[in-house]
Amino acid sequence: MAAAQPFIVDFRKIDKNDIPLVGGKGANLGEMANAGFPVPTGFAITVHAYDLFLRENDLAEKLAAIQKDTNKEDPESFQRASKKIEELLKGSKIPDIVGEEVIKYYRKLSGFKKALVAVRSSATAEDLPTASFAGQQATFLNVQGEASLLHRVRDCWASLFTARAIFYRQENKIDHAKVKISVIVQKMIQSEASGVMFTIDPVTNDKDKIIIEAVWGLGELIVQGSVVPDKYIVQKDTFFILSKQFADQAIQLVRAGFEIKETAVPKKLASKRKLSDEEIVKLAKIGERLQQHYYFPQDIEWAKEGKNLYIVQTRPVTTTSIKYKVLSIKGEDVEAASAPILTGIPASPGVASGHVKITKSPKEIGKVENGDVLVAEMTSPDYVPAMKKASAIVTNKGGMTSHAAIVSRELGIPAIVGAKEATTKLKEGWVVTVDASRGQVYLGSKIKVEKVKKVSQVAQVTKKLKTATNLYVNLAEPELAAKIAKKHVDGVGLLRAEFMIANIGMHPKEAIKQKKQLKYIDSLASNLEKFTRAFDGRPVVYRATDFKTNEYRSLPGGKAWEPQEPNPMLGFRGAYRYKANPDVFNLELAAIKKVRESYDNLHLMIPFVRSPQELADIRRIVAGEDFFKSTTFKFWMMVELPVNVIALKDFIEVGIDGVSVGSNDLTMLLLGTDRDNAEVADAFNERSPVVYWALRRVIRTCHKYGITASICGQAPSVYEDLVERLIRYGITSVSVNPDAIERIREVIHRAEINYVKNR
Repeated sequence: MAAAQPFIVDFRKIDKNDIPLVGGKGANLGEMANAGFPVPTGFAITVHAYDLFLRENDLAEKLAAIQKDTNKEDPESFQRASKKIEELLKGSKIPDIVGEEVIKYYRKLSGFKKALVAVRSSATAEDLPTASFAGQQATFLNVQGEASLLHRVRDCWASLFTARAIFYRQENKIDHAKVKISVIVQKMIQSEASGVMFTIDPVTNDKDKIIIEAVWGLGELIVQGSVVPDKYIVQKDTFFILSKQFADQAIQLVRAGFEIKETAVPKKLASKRKLSDEEIVKLAKIGERLQQHYYFPQDIEWAKEGKNLYIVQTRPVTTTSIKYKVLSIKGEDVEAASAPILTGIPASPGVASGHVKITKSPKEIGKVENGDVLVAEMTSPDYVPAMKKASAIVTNKGGMTSHAAIVSRELGIPAIVGAKEATTKLKEGWVVTVDASRGQVYLGSKIKVEKVKKVSQVAQVTKKLKTATNLYVNLAEPELAAKIAKKHVDGVGLLRAEFMIANIGMHPKEAIKQKKQLKYIDSLASNLEKFTRAFDGRPVVYRATDFKTNEYRSLPGGKAWEPQEPNPMLGFRGAYRYKANPDVFNLELAAIKKVRESYDNLHLMIPFVRSPQELADIRRIVAGEDFFKSTTFKFWMMVELPVNVIALKDFIEVGIDGVSVGSNDLTMLLLGTDRDNAEVADAFNERSPVVYWALRRVIRTCHKYGITASICGQAPSVYEDLVERLIRYGITSVSVNPDAIERIREVIHRAEINYVKNR
């Protein structure tokens, strides 16, 4: 009988076909162990042990009666049922034969010293190709000793009857009596870093990407949404790292004796990346092998201990075929503002409108009605009944693999996570529109954006005089680099990317899709090197791409990737685009990195930055590529928006070496006019008192905080009196068009002499 119905089985004796015996987790772990994947050693306590526990304690009928007395219209009924069952099970005795077998296998796993183990629940109705529900049953870490292990085994059996598990089975019409539970016992991995990996993009369903999220310590913080993880995107087949987004981490879960405690991350690690490039690629290759092995996209949990990477769990991704619905409030005449009132991380795509319901804990989920927008600090499995009713989810915390993200995708509900201020900025009862595809929340039930004519950027494409103020040049064409470098100029103050990108002849997203990103990088690097070589010994400040959507659409393949915006100038451009498409930004960074291997005079400038937080996010991406380890690398920001002028101190505190004023955009935004619109062109005045005030404020703030100040717009190439004024303000450098070099050098020289004479 024991042979026919084993109570314990080693991982090496089970495979993916043993779900009825050891549940989804156990079957997957056995399958992976036998296929040679790096799985921590362990064993499974089978469902037969659980069945014997029920029989010897006469529990089956009692459990059925308690679960029958639940109603999904009364969320609290699930809590009541769960509590009754928990008390019943924890007061029941584990059969002696089961206890003896568990202790025998545990001692074999331990060796000479009692091992620390992870004890995980593995139900027969979870981790299936058609059903995967985050966090239903319990997991216990750092369990040591026979008595503690047996205690946790019973706790795992009891976790089959949590409120969320009972609700899930009822909602999915799964017979409670047919769901069994196994318990997995694995040697504990002391995770220095851990996380989740998807072998398909869980938000866009892009099958060509592997998504990896990583945190310091134990990975439970990702699911809880307590921290924002690092995020790495790897291209399949080539295993090219498309993007790396790094997050500062203040807290982590670590072992403290036999307990798991939340502690502060050491300062030296807080802002450090969790995985090296080599580890990212190694992990991605394991993920690709797992998908090939299972013939289906996988949701994988991993851990790092020392130099070793382990897979602790895998399950099929079950959300790839969901069709997301678009909802709206009917019968309400409410229009949305043209700008979002809140932004966060797109976690589950779709657009929905509804009344805001802020829930501070699972105890308040009863107030969420059908069609409401559920807003919370972060969801947990106890929120599921309310999530089922909601039209959209918005949370303060979490990443795309947090509980809110995973469950929302499974339910087909639009969700935004990591919005930080959702519970304070959004007010109870407001009608909002959640655009989860873009990570934006608007006030009202419709989005209306006023049309504004396109603003084009016009550039008029320079005596050996020595000046204290550097004179730089604005350039874009690689073929002009060698010729202009012979002029009396101190470097390139604005190297525009757009001309070089256009000459590559392909939208960057299209290059990635066709797996031609290395060719793309090589082409951009080759052009950049023409400037750095020609200006060797002099700085070359490269402005990252600032194409607007209409300009990107004109590139071959661009229409497939770019939205049509009514006002491209104020739309999807600059720093915001780098955050949204880090894989594209990574191509530029890779090209810069390649050039800097030979020339250290190439620097980076970020355009159109809307907030200090946005700048911090971009700086973190750049830091992840180790640029700041070089003492020669300079990181600049364009000053083009009124917010850059007003809050410059806050931008500087993020960590920049200098700024350059884009006088064209700044003037238009300060004066509210379009210089290319004949109807209002007379109102465009770069020598307006308002513009002078802004320039003076920027330069003085830069002096105060010890960074450089430059200007690279059209104005200094045209207006000599403006240049003289800038010299009096104390500007560090002026960047002009090539044909203005000689003339403006004389103006600077004269202005400096007059300034000294008049002091």
